[in-house]
Amino acid sequence: MIILKISIEEINKELAEEIIIRCHEVDDEIDEIVNKLQTEDLLLLGYQSDKAHRIKISDIYYFEAVDGKVFLYCKDSVFEVKQKLYELEELCKGMNCFRASKSTIVNIAKISSVYPTISGRFEAVLDNGERSVISRQYVPVLKTMLGL
Repeated sequence: MIILKISIEEINKELAEEIIIRCHEVDDEIDEIVNKLQTEDLLLLGYQSDKAHRIKISDIYYFEAVDGKVFLYCKDSVFEVKQKLYELEELCKGMNCFRASKSTIVNIAKISSVYPTISGRFEAVLDNGERSVISRQYVPVLKTMLGL
């Protein structure tokens, strides 16, 4: 566990805000802190009933491509997005999201449990109770991200 000294300095409005991390080495915990800071800032536009909604990446459980459209799923809402799945994968790289199958990207921070199923696949149970299948070819990525 890292013991952190946190300092906050208020600056003049003309100066750009910044976060500086001073550490002995960049390890998994530092990467996680940076990832959390970056994830909070990134917003996507999700469309629902002709309205556009700004959605934080950290609020997204998973993305799914269905019949040529891409949807993002939050705790209890579904939104359509304009980006293609491969574009979202690139956009969310390094932000707790990973490709789970040909048609889904899952936010690993929203996974409450995983377990193996038949044919080398895994199933992830998300915090909202939904389940997502992790295809056999993406199981090693999941294991690496979970530290298994």
